[in-house]
Amino acid sequence: MPLSSGTRLGPYEILSAIGAGGMGEVYCARDTRLDRTVAIKILPPHLSASSDSKQRFEREARVISRLTHQHICGLYDVGSQDGTEFLVMEFLEGETLADRLVKGPLPADQLLRFGIQITDALDKAHRQGIVHRDLKPGNIMVTKSGIKLLDFGLAKLRTIDSSPDLSKVSLLQTEARDITTRGTILGTIPYMAP
Repeated sequence: MPLSSGTRLGPYEILSAIGAGGMGEVYCARDTRLDRTVAIKILPPHLSASSDSKQRFEREARVISRLTHQHICGLYDVGSQDGTEFLVMEFLEGETLADRLVKGPLPADQLLRFGIQITDALDKAHRQGIVHRDLKPGNIMVTKSGIKLLDFGLAKLRTIDSSPDLSKVSLLQTEARDITTRGTILGTIPYMAP
């Protein structure tokens, strides 16, 4: 059931719905302590009953908390209230790259600038041992200040030793078990790597 305007999650007051996807609902809210606009992503009740969904949601919070970068949407807070799990993130004004592309092709200079910003953000994530796993135009926000990567809900955490040898990459041992079982397909098929 969607949250209505005026609903409180701790110090956050819901203002309006922004959107919903397979793994969450996103709302525009006001942080009443700091008097600023934030985005709140909640794990809907039908998913919070699933331990795998809850683990993915918690992992998304851990992943985003490792990433401070001008082209990655920032995490401010996490919380739980009356069975509703939520993430409090930077509120972004703009449109997704998917929405922008519906209007037509990007000019070459803008395409290059966006590509550099996206790869810069991915480089930061990879250097922190994070693989996004759902990079697509719908998870890239175009703002006045540039690109912002969103939705690290399917991200995979990896450890990387100091060697540049990619064969040395391994799964983090901090996870009790791997949430994604062998043979499971997650992400958006047209944007998946072969």
